[in-house]
Amino acid sequence: MKHRTLTNDRLAETRDATTPEFGVRRSMFNVECSVFIALLVLAAGCVRFHPQPISAEQTAAQLESRRLDDAGLRKFVEQCQGHDLAPRPVTNWDLNTLTLAALYFHPDLAVARAQWRVADAGVKTAGQRPNPTVSVTPGYDSGIPGNFSPWIVPVTTDIPIETAGKRAKRIDEARDASRSAWWNLVNTAWQIRSAVRSALLDYTVARQRAELVQQQLAVQEELVKRMRQRFDLGEISRPELTPMLIALDRAKLDAGDAQVQLASTRSRLAESLGVTVDALEGQALNFDFTSRAPAELTSAAARRVALLGRSDLQASLADYAAAQDDLRLEIAKQYPDLHLGPGYAWNNGNAGDSQWQLGLTLELPILDQNQGPIAEAKARRALAAAQFTALQAKVIGEIERALSGYQAAQTAWETGVTLLAAEQRQQQSIESQQRIGSADRVDLLGAQMEYAIGRLGNLDGEAKLQAALGALEDALQRPANNLEIAGTTLTNIVQKSLGTSENEETHP
Repeated sequence: MKHRTLTNDRLAETRDATTPEFGVRRSMFNVECSVFIALLVLAAGCVRFHPQPISAEQTAAQLESRRLDDAGLRKFVEQCQGHDLAPRPVTNWDLNTLTLAALYFHPDLAVARAQWRVADAGVKTAGQRPNPTVSVTPGYDSGIPGNFSPWIVPVTTDIPIETAGKRAKRIDEARDASRSAWWNLVNTAWQIRSAVRSALLDYTVARQRAELVQQQLAVQEELVKRMRQRFDLGEISRPELTPMLIALDRAKLDAGDAQVQLASTRSRLAESLGVTVDALEGQALNFDFTSRAPAELTSAAARRVALLGRSDLQASLADYAAAQDDLRLEIAKQYPDLHLGPGYAWNNGNAGDSQWQLGLTLELPILDQNQGPIAEAKARRALAAAQFTALQAKVIGEIERALSGYQAAQTAWETGVTLLAAEQRQQQSIESQQRIGSADRVDLLGAQMEYAIGRLGNLDGEAKLQAALGALEDALQRPANNLEIAGTTLTNIVQKSLGTSENEETHP
């Protein structure tokens, strides 16, 4: 009896499973499971948001804590120079090592690097394919005769298919935009190097000027002391003493101005490095005044290399290539994309009626053939070409002006060296005369004053020569010290600096 009851129950379950109502429940359950699984898959593939708040107080503290003995900077310098540094921290900084410090610390390079990463991420965006869509539009029809369910559930999809190679052209445009951003990054690095060189030159000149002015002041004070003694003895009159007193006051003012200039240039040097003035304490900062333009830097070959390879010119060429890719893309947009729309409609009619369909959508380019965007893209390409030509013409002018300026500054410096040598010989002659008694101490002090003034003039000439050399380097974008920085090209150094991007939270 029990066995018969179980058999009847199983028969009832079998009958229930073959009824239309059971089929509806099973179909709806399968749809719900499919939707749930699809949502889980989509959720697993989504990127989650992780907030990174910025604190102005914390950022300011990090900027103020930067030092030239930073361990990360030491590692970066070692990577760029290709060898380990001495166990002791670097305290003797020249243009090469200070340039590396600026490329490690300077916030402008971090901004340019971030801009390049944005453009580089655009390549991934350009390569993405459009997602298909699914539409479910349930309907209710109670007038279907003999149908157990009044619900109609049509499901349609839309599968977009890009034509005319639009995706490849979009990727090409994004890559050229990324290449432009990369060359802008290199150009920013060169501008940072140029600023460091100019600031280091000004600081070194200001330091030497302060020393020379202080020496000149000491000579002037002794000269006034001697003249006062003569005045007190009645050997000279007041009108003869007064110019000496005025010259002493002027020397004191010059000494004060030299100290102010020294502090100002020191602050500007720290700014060019991306650190505070306190970070320069205890550091020896040296500029090589013996640097001269080698023959390679003033040759026609160097000029041609600059006209073809300067980073700003390369960025402009990449902008033109991106404009041309944009024109190709707009022309390709004349051809409409295809949209496949397969669909399925379930209504469970008397015989479990189901309908399949295959849709095809194609936009008819009758009224709009994308002529407006094509015309704009053509104009942008012409603009990019004109901008490149204008930039190249500007570079030619910069090179010619820098080269002539360097040659003139070198001639003036050589004249100043000759004059300084003559003043030095004059001082030595008076020293000899004093030893034999034919000249007194006042005569020697006067000669020393003339020599001190000559040394100041020679320093000015040297500063102008080095500034002219810096302008030539900027015009060619090539350093004069063996045409390299620390044995590594600037572009390679920028590539190595990308590895420091993880330090940007520590060094914003």
